[in-house]
Amino acid sequence: MSIINVTSEIKPLKKVLLHRPGEELLNLTPDTLEELLFDDIPFLKVAQEEHDAFADILRREGVEVVYLEVDAETLKANKGLRKQFLEQFIKEAGVEIEKYQKLLFDFYNAIEDDKELVLKTMAGVNINELKITKDNSLVDYMNNEDSKMIVNPMPNLYFTRDPFASVGNGVVLNKMYSVTRNRETIYADYIFRYHPEYAGNVEFLYNRDLPFHIEGGDVLNINDKVLAIGISQRTEAAAIDLLAKNVFLNSNSKIEQILAFDIPESRAFMHLDTVFTQIDVDKFTIHPAIIGTLRVFKLTKFNGDIKVEEIRDTLENILSSALGHPVDLISCGAGDAIVAAREQWNDGSNTLCIRPGTIIVYERNDITNAYLRKKGLNVIEMPSAELSRGRGGPRCMSMPLVREK
Repeated sequence: MSIINVTSEIKPLKKVLLHRPGEELLNLTPDTLEELLFDDIPFLKVAQEEHDAFADILRREGVEVVYLEVDAETLKANKGLRKQFLEQFIKEAGVEIEKYQKLLFDFYNAIEDDKELVLKTMAGVNINELKITKDNSLVDYMNNEDSKMIVNPMPNLYFTRDPFASVGNGVVLNKMYSVTRNRETIYADYIFRYHPEYAGNVEFLYNRDLPFHIEGGDVLNINDKVLAIGISQRTEAAAIDLLAKNVFLNSNSKIEQILAFDIPESRAFMHLDTVFTQIDVDKFTIHPAIIGTLRVFKLTKFNGDIKVEEIRDTLENILSSALGHPVDLISCGAGDAIVAAREQWNDGSNTLCIRPGTIIVYERNDITNAYLRKKGLNVIEMPSAELSRGRGGPRCMSMPLVREK
């Protein structure tokens, strides 16, 4: 089986990438919530317990779980790569003062254990940790606040769905929408380029150094021939154009058409997977507000270039056409507008399918979960009191690496 193999949202999940929330959440403060894209500060101890329960469910269901800090194995296996990684990381962290760059490099490099080093890059660095001495530098005098972070934490890392997307046997390595999250993609970049298991075995369908932003929550594998992508707040049309050219003209991908869904630019419709997610051969969870006529663009290869056709139709008809059979759209909240708004806010439609008809959901969305069971789904609930504060569900917290063919 290929190193990366994901041609569907529902085929049996065999291997998945997670990130267990860590000390990056401890460096969230009320003053930095907006900048770091959080609404509240999760209680780390409980968030970790909930995430461990998520990972345990996956393992019990026969899924191999790997964690993002596998990047430590990458550094260990490649002599000299630690220096390259740290220099690049510090630059991308926005540290421009040469003195601070050197202090940070020495601080990080003094951490001998590679896993501990990787986790510390994720957690952030407080100015006091560098033990700066004032040497006639105005910056040193001004940077004397105990709460000053010289390197910001990356609290969104436990949403491993967004930094890249597995598509067929390749990866879409993303340029993230927010500067705050751009650094998150550096870990996947090093894993796929340098880790002994992946180096030379992964085709890049998009690269993080391209100018247009795209995120993994907007990328859904309908089947081995059809890819759905959201034109959203987080994914630009220009990125989809570039991705289409790479997929159709410059890769070994078997994708024959890309369906680009024009969705509202709002927090409620942050990504395409908040609009709909496939959970069975013929079933999708949906945001009820998406019912009606949609504007969708079909991109295909034509005469050595890309052909774009506009489609205006219902979601049901579009998905039925893509799959070749009728589909059942299951509304979050079981049709109740108030319940739908509340449970959609807590990711009631953001489910992770681990095999056709078997899904992992947040336990807090009890109305939607009961409705899914009524529709014949095998619903596995996970605790979610703290993880849900980050505004992402089981699908957001997982990046499939291998699904059965």
